[in-house]
Amino acid sequence: MRQDRGQGGVEYVAVAGVVALIVAAIVGLTVPENEAVGLKDAVCRIVHAADGDSGCDSGNRGGGGGGEDGGGGDGEGPAVPPGDPFQPAKCLLSQDQTKDTVVIQILFIKISSSETVKLQQWSDGTVTLERVTESGAGVTASISAGIPGLKDWGGSASLSGSYVAGSGSGGQWLFNGNKSDNPQADLEANLADAKQFAEYLKAMDDCNSRPAGPRSSELGMICGYHAGKKKPDLEPERAPDVDITKTSTEVSGGVSFGKSFKKGSGEGGKDGKPKDLGSISGETFSGSMTEDVVVLRNKTGPDAGKITFVYTFSVSGKAGEVGQATGTRMQQVAVTYDAAMYDEEEKNGRPHHPQKMVITTSQESGDGPGINVGAGANAGPVTIDVGGGGGEIESQIHTESAELVLDNDADSTLVEDWLRGRGDFPASDALPTPSDAAEAPDADTGPLERLLHDKGKLSKLDYKANTDWWNASLGIGFGISAGQVTVGFKLFGIDITHEHKEQTITGNPTYATGPTSGGTRPWVEWKNCTQTKPVTT
Repeated sequence: MRQDRGQGGVEYVAVAGVVALIVAAIVGLTVPENEAVGLKDAVCRIVHAADGDSGCDSGNRGGGGGGEDGGGGDGEGPAVPPGDPFQPAKCLLSQDQTKDTVVIQILFIKISSSETVKLQQWSDGTVTLERVTESGAGVTASISAGIPGLKDWGGSASLSGSYVAGSGSGGQWLFNGNKSDNPQADLEANLADAKQFAEYLKAMDDCNSRPAGPRSSELGMICGYHAGKKKPDLEPERAPDVDITKTSTEVSGGVSFGKSFKKGSGEGGKDGKPKDLGSISGETFSGSMTEDVVVLRNKTGPDAGKITFVYTFSVSGKAGEVGQATGTRMQQVAVTYDAAMYDEEEKNGRPHHPQKMVITTSQESGDGPGINVGAGANAGPVTIDVGGGGGEIESQIHTESAELVLDNDADSTLVEDWLRGRGDFPASDALPTPSDAAEAPDADTGPLERLLHDKGKLSKLDYKANTDWWNASLGIGFGISAGQVTVGFKLFGIDITHEHKEQTITGNPTYATGPTSGGTRPWVEWKNCTQTKPVTT
Protein backbone atom coordinates (compact mmCIF):
# COMPACT_ATOMS: atom_id res chain seq x y z
CA MET A 1 0.00 0.00 0.00
CA ARG A 2 1.48 3.35 -0.91
CA GLN A 3 2.27 5.20 2.29
CA ASP A 4 0.86 8.54 1.18
CA ARG A 5 -2.49 7.31 -0.13
CA GLY A 6 -5.41 9.39 0.99
CA GLN A 7 -3.53 12.00 3.01
CA GLY A 8 -4.87 15.45 2.27
CA GLY A 9 -3.26 18.86 2.62
CA VAL A 10 -4.99 19.63 5.93
CA GLU A 11 -3.48 16.62 7.66
CA TYR A 12 0.03 17.21 6.38
CA VAL A 13 0.05 20.94 7.08
CA ALA A 14 -1.17 20.39 10.64
CA VAL A 15 1.27 17.63 11.54
CA ALA A 16 4.18 19.20 9.69
CA GLY A 17 3.61 22.43 11.60
CA VAL A 18 3.71 20.67 14.94
CA VAL A 19 6.70 18.46 14.17
CA ALA A 20 8.73 21.25 12.55
CA LEU A 21 8.37 23.55 15.52
CA ILE A 22 9.14 20.75 17.97
CA VAL A 23 12.26 19.79 16.03
CA ALA A 24 13.35 23.42 16.03
CA ALA A 25 13.00 23.49 19.80
CA ILE A 26 14.90 20.26 20.25
CA VAL A 27 17.96 21.41 18.31
CA GLY A 28 18.25 24.29 20.74
CA LEU A 29 16.84 27.24 18.84
CA THR A 30 15.39 30.02 20.94
CA VAL A 31 11.66 30.14 20.44
CA PRO A 32 10.27 33.69 20.76
CA GLU A 33 6.74 34.32 21.94
CA ASN A 34 5.25 34.63 18.45
CA GLU A 35 6.65 31.19 17.56
CA ALA A 36 5.15 29.77 20.74
CA VAL A 37 1.77 31.08 19.61
CA GLY A 38 2.41 29.49 16.21
CA LEU A 39 3.01 26.14 17.90
CA LYS A 40 -0.27 26.43 19.76
CA ASP A 41 -2.05 27.32 16.51
CA ALA A 42 -0.55 24.32 14.71
CA VAL A 43 -1.87 21.96 17.37
CA CYS A 44 -5.19 23.80 17.33
CA ARG A 45 -5.52 23.00 13.64
CA ILE A 46 -5.18 19.30 14.42
CA VAL A 47 -7.52 19.48 17.40
CA HIS A 48 -10.26 21.13 15.35
CA ALA A 49 -9.64 19.43 12.01
CA ALA A 50 -12.69 17.27 12.66
CA ASP A 51 -15.13 20.16 12.93
CA GLY A 52 -13.73 22.08 9.96
CA ASP A 53 -12.58 25.02 12.14
CA SER A 54 -9.60 26.92 10.78
CA GLY A 55 -9.85 29.97 13.07
CA CYS A 56 -6.93 29.08 15.32
CA ASP A 57 -4.63 32.04 14.65
CA SER A 58 -3.45 33.80 17.82
CA GLY A 59 -5.62 31.53 19.90
CA ASN A 60 -8.89 32.86 18.47
CA ARG A 61 -11.16 30.22 17.02
CA GLY A 62 -13.52 31.26 14.28
CA GLY A 63 -16.96 30.08 13.37
CA GLY A 64 -15.78 27.06 11.40
CA GLY A 65 -17.78 24.74 9.26
CA GLY A 66 -19.78 21.73 10.24
CA GLY A 67 -18.03 18.89 8.46
CA GLU A 68 -18.05 17.82 4.85
CA ASP A 69 -21.78 17.86 4.29
CA GLY A 70 -21.87 21.52 3.29
CA GLY A 71 -25.23 22.26 4.87
CA GLY A 72 -28.37 20.74 6.21
CA GLY A 73 -29.80 19.32 3.03
CA ASP A 74 -29.50 15.68 4.07
CA GLY A 75 -32.82 13.90 4.17
CA GLU A 76 -34.59 16.69 2.24
CA GLY A 77 -34.19 15.12 -1.21
CA PRO A 78 -36.48 12.72 -3.02
CA ALA A 79 -38.40 9.99 -1.25
CA VAL A 80 -36.70 6.65 -0.63
CA PRO A 81 -37.37 4.34 -3.59
CA PRO A 82 -39.06 1.08 -2.49
CA GLY A 83 -36.64 -1.84 -2.52
CA ASP A 84 -33.73 0.45 -3.42
CA PRO A 85 -30.69 -1.80 -4.10
CA PHE A 86 -28.39 1.05 -3.03
CA GLN A 87 -29.79 1.11 0.53
CA PRO A 88 -27.46 -0.72 2.97
CA ALA A 89 -29.18 -3.47 4.94
CA LYS A 90 -28.29 -2.22 8.43
CA CYS A 91 -26.29 0.30 10.42
CA LEU A 92 -24.47 0.47 13.74
CA LEU A 93 -26.71 2.09 16.36
CA SER A 94 -24.55 1.94 19.44
CA GLN A 95 -21.16 0.71 20.58
CA ASP A 96 -19.77 0.17 24.08
CA GLN A 97 -16.01 -0.36 23.96
CA THR A 98 -13.43 -0.97 26.68
CA LYS A 99 -9.71 -1.07 25.89
CA ASP A 100 -6.79 -1.76 28.23
CA THR A 101 -3.25 -1.25 26.97
CA VAL A 102 0.17 -1.86 28.54
CA VAL A 103 3.35 -0.63 26.81
CA ILE A 104 6.85 -1.42 28.08
CA GLN A 105 9.98 0.22 26.68
CA ILE A 106 13.54 -1.02 27.32
CA LEU A 107 16.03 1.26 25.59
CA PHE A 108 14.80 1.22 21.97
CA ILE A 109 12.69 -1.94 22.26
CA LYS A 110 8.93 -1.49 22.62
CA ILE A 111 6.58 -4.26 23.82
CA SER A 112 2.83 -3.79 23.90
CA SER A 113 -0.27 -5.75 24.79
CA SER A 114 -3.93 -4.82 24.73
CA GLU A 115 -7.41 -6.22 25.12
CA THR A 116 -10.47 -4.69 23.46
CA VAL A 117 -14.09 -5.64 24.14
CA LYS A 118 -16.91 -4.23 21.99
CA LEU A 119 -20.66 -4.61 22.43
CA GLN A 120 -22.49 -3.41 19.30
CA GLN A 121 -26.19 -2.88 18.60
CA TRP A 122 -27.42 -3.07 15.00
CA SER A 123 -30.55 -1.68 13.39
CA ASP A 124 -31.80 -5.13 12.26
CA GLY A 125 -32.24 -6.13 15.93
CA THR A 126 -29.02 -8.14 16.21
CA VAL A 127 -26.18 -7.65 18.69
CA THR A 128 -22.51 -8.55 18.34
CA LEU A 129 -19.91 -9.04 21.06
CA GLU A 130 -16.26 -8.79 20.02
CA ARG A 131 -13.21 -9.62 22.07
CA VAL A 132 -9.68 -9.16 20.69
CA THR A 133 -6.31 -9.47 22.42
CA GLU A 134 -3.13 -8.23 20.76
CA SER A 135 0.56 -8.30 21.59
CA GLY A 136 3.45 -6.85 19.66
CA ALA A 137 7.08 -5.83 19.75
CA GLY A 138 9.10 -3.34 17.81
CA VAL A 139 11.46 -0.41 18.02
CA THR A 140 10.94 3.15 19.14
CA ALA A 141 13.03 6.28 19.40
CA SER A 142 12.34 9.64 20.94
CA ILE A 143 14.09 12.80 21.96
CA SER A 144 13.06 15.53 24.36
CA ALA A 145 14.53 18.85 25.40
CA GLY A 146 13.87 22.03 27.27
CA ILE A 147 12.90 25.00 25.10
CA PRO A 148 15.35 27.83 25.84
CA GLY A 149 13.03 30.58 24.67
CA LEU A 150 10.29 29.27 26.97
CA LYS A 151 12.41 28.44 29.98
CA ASP A 152 10.46 30.85 32.19
CA TRP A 153 7.36 28.76 31.43
CA GLY A 154 9.10 25.51 32.24
CA GLY A 155 8.65 24.52 28.61
CA SER A 156 9.85 21.26 27.08
CA ALA A 157 9.17 19.41 23.84
CA SER A 158 9.41 15.85 22.59
CA LEU A 159 9.38 14.04 19.26
CA SER A 160 9.01 10.28 18.92
CA GLY A 161 8.48 7.57 16.34
CA SER A 162 7.83 3.84 16.61
CA TYR A 163 7.30 0.71 14.55
CA VAL A 164 5.49 -2.24 16.11
CA ALA A 165 4.57 -5.57 14.53
CA GLY A 166 2.20 -7.77 16.47
CA SER A 167 -0.35 -10.52 16.37
CA GLY A 168 -3.56 -11.28 18.15
CA SER A 169 -6.61 -13.43 18.34
CA GLY A 170 -10.25 -12.71 18.76
CA GLY A 171 -13.78 -13.71 18.19
CA GLN A 172 -17.16 -12.21 17.46
CA TRP A 173 -20.37 -13.65 18.82
CA LEU A 174 -23.65 -12.87 17.05
CA PHE A 175 -26.86 -12.70 19.06
CA ASN A 176 -29.86 -13.02 16.76
CA GLY A 177 -31.85 -15.83 18.41
CA ASN A 178 -34.76 -13.50 19.12
CA LYS A 179 -36.38 -12.98 15.70
CA SER A 180 -39.79 -11.45 15.08
CA ASP A 181 -41.46 -8.73 13.06
CA ASN A 182 -40.44 -6.19 15.72
CA PRO A 183 -36.72 -5.32 15.43
CA GLN A 184 -36.92 -3.05 18.49
CA ALA A 185 -38.11 -5.88 20.74
CA ASP A 186 -35.58 -8.25 19.16
CA LEU A 187 -32.77 -5.77 19.90
CA GLU A 188 -33.71 -5.50 23.56
CA ALA A 189 -33.91 -9.28 23.99
CA ASN A 190 -30.69 -10.00 22.07
CA LEU A 191 -28.85 -7.31 24.02
CA ALA A 192 -29.89 -8.95 27.30
CA ASP A 193 -28.54 -12.29 26.01
CA ALA A 194 -25.26 -10.66 24.96
CA LYS A 195 -24.73 -9.10 28.37
CA GLN A 196 -25.46 -12.40 30.06
CA PHE A 197 -23.00 -14.17 27.75
CA ALA A 198 -20.37 -11.55 28.61
CA GLU A 199 -20.80 -12.44 32.28
CA TYR A 200 -20.27 -16.10 31.34
CA LEU A 201 -17.03 -15.27 29.52
CA LYS A 202 -15.80 -13.30 32.51
CA ALA A 203 -16.63 -16.18 34.87
CA MET A 204 -14.79 -18.65 32.61
CA ASP A 205 -11.73 -16.38 32.62
CA ASP A 206 -11.76 -16.46 36.41
CA CYS A 207 -11.91 -20.26 36.30
CA ASN A 208 -9.06 -20.53 33.81
CA SER A 209 -6.84 -18.20 35.83
CA ARG A 210 -7.12 -20.20 39.04
CA PRO A 211 -3.67 -21.11 40.43
CA ALA A 212 -2.50 -24.73 40.19
CA GLY A 213 -2.57 -26.80 43.34
CA PRO A 214 -4.13 -29.80 45.03
CA ARG A 215 -7.47 -30.75 43.54
CA SER A 216 -7.15 -27.90 41.00
CA SER A 217 -8.69 -30.08 38.28
CA GLU A 218 -11.76 -30.90 40.37
CA LEU A 219 -12.15 -27.30 41.52
CA GLY A 220 -11.81 -26.12 37.92
CA MET A 221 -14.63 -28.43 36.82
CA ILE A 222 -16.86 -27.15 39.61
CA CYS A 223 -16.02 -23.55 38.70
CA GLY A 224 -16.78 -24.23 35.03
CA TYR A 225 -20.09 -25.87 35.93
CA HIS A 226 -21.27 -22.81 37.85
CA ALA A 227 -19.95 -20.47 35.15
CA GLY A 228 -21.95 -22.42 32.56
CA LYS A 229 -25.15 -21.54 34.40
CA LYS A 230 -24.58 -17.93 33.36
CA LYS A 231 -25.10 -18.75 29.68
CA PRO A 232 -28.27 -17.26 28.16
CA ASP A 233 -31.04 -19.60 27.03
CA LEU A 234 -30.31 -18.65 23.41
CA GLU A 235 -26.57 -18.96 22.87
CA PRO A 236 -24.80 -17.04 20.07
CA GLU A 237 -25.33 -18.39 16.57
CA ARG A 238 -21.64 -18.40 15.72
CA ALA A 239 -18.27 -17.54 17.21
CA PRO A 240 -15.80 -16.98 14.35
CA ASP A 241 -12.12 -17.46 15.05
CA VAL A 242 -9.90 -14.78 13.55
CA ASP A 243 -6.10 -14.62 13.19
CA ILE A 244 -4.97 -11.02 13.52
CA THR A 245 -1.64 -9.44 12.64
CA LYS A 246 -0.94 -5.74 12.85
CA THR A 247 1.86 -3.33 12.02
CA SER A 248 1.83 0.28 13.12
CA THR A 249 4.00 3.32 12.57
CA GLU A 250 3.56 6.52 14.52
CA VAL A 251 5.13 9.96 14.69
CA SER A 252 4.15 12.13 17.62
CA GLY A 253 5.20 15.31 19.33
CA GLY A 254 4.21 17.20 22.42
CA VAL A 255 4.88 20.26 24.54
CA SER A 256 4.66 20.43 28.32
CA PHE A 257 5.00 23.25 30.83
CA GLY A 258 5.72 23.08 34.52
CA LYS A 259 8.17 23.99 37.26
CA SER A 260 11.70 22.81 37.94
CA PHE A 261 13.30 22.75 41.39
CA LYS A 262 16.93 23.64 42.10
CA LYS A 263 19.27 24.24 45.01
CA GLY A 264 21.64 27.20 44.93
CA SER A 265 25.43 26.89 45.35
CA GLY A 266 25.20 27.39 49.10
CA GLU A 267 22.60 24.62 49.44
CA GLY A 268 24.28 21.72 47.76
CA GLY A 269 25.25 23.23 44.43
CA LYS A 270 28.55 22.42 42.80
CA ASP A 271 31.10 24.75 41.20
CA GLY A 272 28.84 27.69 41.85
CA LYS A 273 26.01 26.18 39.79
CA PRO A 274 22.57 25.30 41.18
CA LYS A 275 21.75 21.64 41.64
CA ASP A 276 18.85 20.33 39.52
CA LEU A 277 16.47 18.35 41.77
CA GLY A 278 13.60 17.56 39.43
CA SER A 279 10.37 18.99 38.07
CA ILE A 280 6.61 18.75 37.78
CA SER A 281 4.85 19.32 34.50
CA GLY A 282 1.64 19.01 32.55
CA GLU A 283 1.27 18.15 28.88
CA THR A 284 -0.28 21.14 27.15
CA PHE A 285 -0.26 20.27 23.44
CA SER A 286 0.34 17.05 21.56
CA GLY A 287 -0.16 15.71 18.06
CA SER A 288 0.35 12.37 16.33
CA MET A 289 0.15 10.76 12.90
CA THR A 290 -0.41 6.98 12.72
CA GLU A 291 -0.57 4.40 9.97
CA ASP A 292 -1.84 0.89 10.75
CA VAL A 293 -2.10 -2.24 8.63
CA VAL A 294 -4.24 -5.03 10.09
CA VAL A 295 -4.61 -8.46 8.46
CA LEU A 296 -7.62 -10.59 9.43
CA ARG A 297 -7.88 -14.29 8.50
CA ASN A 298 -11.30 -15.71 9.27
CA LYS A 299 -11.21 -19.41 10.16
CA THR A 300 -14.89 -19.86 10.98
CA GLY A 301 -18.16 -17.96 10.71
CA PRO A 302 -19.82 -16.35 7.67
CA ASP A 303 -16.48 -15.04 6.33
CA ALA A 304 -14.58 -18.30 6.81
CA GLY A 305 -11.81 -18.65 4.26
CA LYS A 306 -11.55 -14.89 3.69
CA ILE A 307 -8.59 -12.61 4.30
CA THR A 308 -9.07 -8.89 4.84
CA PHE A 309 -6.44 -6.15 4.79
CA VAL A 310 -7.39 -3.01 6.72
CA TYR A 311 -5.29 0.10 6.03
CA THR A 312 -5.85 3.01 8.42
CA PHE A 313 -4.36 6.50 8.43
CA SER A 314 -5.20 8.91 11.26
CA VAL A 315 -4.16 12.32 12.52
CA SER A 316 -5.00 13.36 16.07
CA GLY A 317 -4.30 16.21 18.41
CA LYS A 318 -4.94 17.18 22.01
CA ALA A 319 -4.61 20.42 23.93
CA GLY A 320 -5.04 21.45 27.55
CA GLU A 321 -3.72 20.43 30.97
CA VAL A 322 -6.84 20.70 33.13
CA GLY A 323 -9.40 20.76 30.33
CA GLN A 324 -8.86 18.41 27.39
CA ALA A 325 -9.77 19.22 23.77
CA THR A 326 -9.26 16.46 21.21
CA GLY A 327 -9.68 15.93 17.50
CA THR A 328 -9.11 13.00 15.15
CA ARG A 329 -9.39 12.47 11.40
CA MET A 330 -9.33 8.89 10.10
CA GLN A 331 -9.33 7.33 6.63
CA GLN A 332 -9.60 3.57 6.27
CA VAL A 333 -9.68 1.08 3.41
CA ALA A 334 -10.64 -2.59 3.99
CA VAL A 335 -10.12 -5.04 1.11
CA THR A 336 -11.27 -8.68 1.24
CA TYR A 337 -9.92 -11.64 -0.76
CA ASP A 338 -10.47 -15.37 -0.90
CA ALA A 339 -7.64 -16.52 1.37
CA ALA A 340 -6.67 -19.69 -0.52
CA MET A 341 -6.68 -17.87 -3.86
CA TYR A 342 -4.70 -14.97 -2.41
CA ASP A 343 -2.02 -17.29 -1.00
CA GLU A 344 -1.72 -19.13 -4.31
CA GLU A 345 -1.44 -15.89 -6.26
CA GLU A 346 1.14 -14.56 -3.81
CA LYS A 347 3.17 -17.76 -4.11
CA ASN A 348 3.18 -17.67 -7.92
CA GLY A 349 3.61 -13.91 -8.26
CA ARG A 350 0.25 -13.42 -9.98
CA PRO A 351 -2.09 -10.42 -9.57
CA HIS A 352 -4.66 -10.64 -6.79
CA HIS A 353 -8.44 -10.46 -7.20
CA PRO A 354 -10.24 -8.62 -4.37
CA GLN A 355 -13.90 -9.49 -3.77
CA LYS A 356 -15.00 -6.53 -1.67
CA MET A 357 -13.80 -3.08 -0.63
CA VAL A 358 -15.07 -0.75 2.10
CA ILE A 359 -13.87 2.85 2.43
CA THR A 360 -14.60 4.58 5.75
CA THR A 361 -13.80 8.12 6.82
CA SER A 362 -14.48 9.65 10.22
CA GLN A 363 -13.96 12.95 11.96
CA GLU A 364 -14.20 13.31 15.73
CA SER A 365 -13.89 16.41 17.91
CA GLY A 366 -14.67 16.95 21.55
CA ASP A 367 -13.61 18.29 24.91
CA GLY A 368 -14.17 17.78 28.60
CA PRO A 369 -12.60 17.89 32.04
CA GLY A 370 -9.32 16.05 32.42
CA ILE A 371 -5.71 16.33 33.49
CA ASN A 372 -2.41 14.86 32.31
CA VAL A 373 0.56 15.66 34.56
CA GLY A 374 3.97 14.33 35.44
CA ALA A 375 6.82 14.73 37.92
CA GLY A 376 10.51 13.95 37.74
CA ALA A 377 13.53 13.62 39.99
CA ASN A 378 17.20 13.73 39.03
CA ALA A 379 20.11 11.67 40.39
CA GLY A 380 23.07 12.87 38.35
CA PRO A 381 22.46 12.08 34.68
CA VAL A 382 19.69 9.60 35.57
CA THR A 383 16.11 10.87 35.74
CA ILE A 384 13.03 9.17 37.13
CA ASP A 385 9.68 10.35 35.77
CA VAL A 386 6.18 9.41 36.82
CA GLY A 387 3.02 10.62 35.16
CA GLY A 388 -0.65 10.05 34.94
CA GLY A 389 -3.99 11.55 34.36
CA GLY A 390 -7.59 10.95 33.59
CA GLY A 391 -10.65 12.61 32.28
CA GLU A 392 -13.89 12.48 30.39
CA ILE A 393 -14.36 13.58 26.78
CA GLU A 394 -17.70 14.38 25.17
CA SER A 395 -17.32 14.27 21.40
CA GLN A 396 -19.16 14.27 18.10
CA ILE A 397 -18.29 11.77 15.35
CA HIS A 398 -19.16 12.07 11.67
CA THR A 399 -18.62 8.91 9.61
CA GLU A 400 -19.04 8.12 5.93
CA SER A 401 -18.84 4.70 4.30
CA ALA A 402 -18.68 3.34 0.77
CA GLU A 403 -19.15 -0.42 0.30
CA LEU A 404 -18.35 -1.99 -3.05
CA VAL A 405 -18.90 -5.66 -3.98
CA LEU A 406 -16.44 -6.66 -6.71
CA ASP A 407 -18.44 -9.29 -8.58
CA ASN A 408 -16.59 -9.22 -11.91
CA ASP A 409 -12.99 -9.32 -13.11
CA ALA A 410 -13.00 -5.79 -14.52
CA ASP A 411 -14.04 -4.16 -11.23
CA SER A 412 -11.73 -6.41 -9.20
CA THR A 413 -8.75 -5.57 -11.41
CA LEU A 414 -9.52 -1.85 -11.27
CA VAL A 415 -9.50 -1.84 -7.45
CA GLU A 416 -6.33 -3.94 -7.26
CA ASP A 417 -4.55 -1.62 -9.70
CA TRP A 418 -5.58 1.36 -7.56
CA LEU A 419 -4.29 -0.33 -4.41
CA ARG A 420 -0.92 -1.05 -6.06
CA GLY A 421 -0.63 2.25 -7.95
CA ARG A 422 -0.57 0.63 -11.37
CA GLY A 423 -1.87 1.64 -14.78
CA ASP A 424 -4.05 4.74 -14.71
CA PHE A 425 -3.42 5.35 -11.02
CA PRO A 426 -0.40 7.56 -10.26
CA ALA A 427 1.14 7.46 -6.79
CA SER A 428 -0.43 10.85 -6.02
CA ASP A 429 -3.99 9.57 -6.44
CA ALA A 430 -5.93 10.49 -3.30
CA LEU A 431 -8.51 8.38 -1.54
CA PRO A 432 -12.00 9.38 -2.71
CA THR A 433 -14.50 9.97 0.08
CA PRO A 434 -18.10 8.71 -0.05
CA SER A 435 -19.26 12.32 -0.43
CA ASP A 436 -16.99 12.70 -3.46
CA ALA A 437 -18.48 9.56 -4.99
CA ALA A 438 -22.03 10.95 -4.69
CA GLU A 439 -21.22 13.96 -6.89
CA ALA A 440 -21.85 13.95 -10.63
CA PRO A 441 -18.76 12.69 -12.48
CA ASP A 442 -16.82 15.16 -14.61
CA ALA A 443 -13.68 15.16 -16.73
CA ASP A 444 -11.46 14.98 -13.62
CA THR A 445 -13.27 12.01 -12.06
CA GLY A 446 -10.93 9.03 -11.77
CA PRO A 447 -11.83 5.39 -12.55
CA LEU A 448 -12.15 4.36 -8.90
CA GLU A 449 -14.37 7.29 -7.95
CA ARG A 450 -16.53 6.60 -11.00
CA LEU A 451 -16.89 2.94 -9.97
CA LEU A 452 -17.92 4.00 -6.45
CA HIS A 453 -20.41 6.46 -7.96
CA ASP A 454 -21.98 3.83 -10.21
CA LYS A 455 -22.10 0.82 -7.86
CA GLY A 456 -21.10 1.71 -4.29
CA LYS A 457 -23.43 1.75 -1.30
CA LEU A 458 -22.77 5.18 0.23
CA SER A 459 -23.91 6.23 3.69
CA LYS A 460 -23.47 8.94 6.33
CA LEU A 461 -23.88 8.61 10.08
CA ASP A 462 -23.34 10.86 13.09
CA TYR A 463 -22.67 9.75 16.65
CA LYS A 464 -22.17 11.27 20.04
CA ALA A 465 -19.59 9.64 22.26
CA ASN A 466 -18.49 9.71 25.87
CA THR A 467 -14.98 8.54 26.71
CA ASP A 468 -13.67 7.93 30.23
CA TRP A 469 -9.92 7.37 30.40
CA TRP A 470 -7.00 7.18 32.78
CA ASN A 471 -3.28 6.72 32.32
CA ALA A 472 -0.28 5.95 34.52
CA SER A 473 3.37 5.84 33.51
CA LEU A 474 6.86 5.37 34.96
CA GLY A 475 10.11 6.08 33.17
CA ILE A 476 13.83 5.94 33.95
CA GLY A 477 16.01 7.94 31.60
CA PHE A 478 19.52 9.21 31.00
CA GLY A 479 20.11 12.87 30.15
CA ILE A 480 23.00 15.03 29.02
CA SER A 481 23.12 18.80 29.45
CA ALA A 482 24.74 21.16 26.95
CA GLY A 483 24.28 24.79 27.82
CA GLN A 484 20.60 25.55 28.20
CA VAL A 485 19.46 22.40 26.42
CA THR A 486 19.06 18.97 28.02
CA VAL A 487 18.45 15.91 25.88
CA GLY A 488 18.19 12.27 26.84
CA PHE A 489 16.75 8.84 26.13
CA LYS A 490 14.68 6.31 28.06
CA LEU A 491 16.35 3.36 29.79
CA PHE A 492 13.05 1.80 30.90
CA GLY A 493 9.44 2.81 30.81
CA ILE A 494 5.96 1.41 31.41
CA ASP A 495 2.70 3.01 30.36
CA ILE A 496 -0.77 1.73 31.29
CA THR A 497 -3.95 3.13 29.74
CA HIS A 498 -7.62 2.31 30.30
CA GLU A 499 -10.35 3.69 28.06
CA HIS A 500 -14.10 3.17 28.08
CA LYS A 501 -16.05 4.69 25.20
CA GLU A 502 -19.82 4.73 24.68
CA GLN A 503 -20.99 5.74 21.21
CA THR A 504 -24.63 6.33 20.20
CA ILE A 505 -26.14 7.30 16.86
CA THR A 506 -27.66 10.77 16.51
CA GLY A 507 -29.15 12.97 13.79
CA ASN A 508 -30.71 11.71 10.58
CA PRO A 509 -28.82 8.78 8.99
CA THR A 510 -28.74 9.06 5.20
CA TYR A 511 -27.58 7.06 2.21
CA ALA A 512 -27.10 7.95 -1.45
CA THR A 513 -29.70 6.49 -3.76
CA GLY A 514 -29.03 5.63 -7.41
CA PRO A 515 -27.65 8.15 -9.93
CA THR A 516 -30.17 10.63 -11.37
CA SER A 517 -30.30 11.84 -14.95
CA GLY A 518 -27.99 14.68 -13.94
CA GLY A 519 -25.44 12.26 -12.55
CA THR A 520 -25.73 13.14 -8.87
CA ARG A 521 -26.73 10.62 -6.20
CA PRO A 522 -29.20 12.31 -3.81
CA TRP A 523 -28.91 11.70 -0.07
CA VAL A 524 -32.15 10.31 1.34
CA GLU A 525 -33.44 8.97 4.64
CA TRP A 526 -31.85 5.64 5.57
CA LYS A 527 -34.96 3.79 6.71
CA ASN A 528 -33.14 0.51 7.35
CA CYS A 529 -31.19 2.48 9.95
CA THR A 530 -33.93 4.65 11.49
CA GLN A 531 -36.46 1.86 12.06
CA THR A 532 -34.80 0.86 15.37
CA LYS A 533 -33.56 2.96 18.28
CA PRO A 534 -30.50 2.04 20.38
CA VAL A 535 -31.17 0.59 23.81
CA THR A 536 -29.64 2.77 26.50
CA THR A 537 -28.33 1.33 29.75
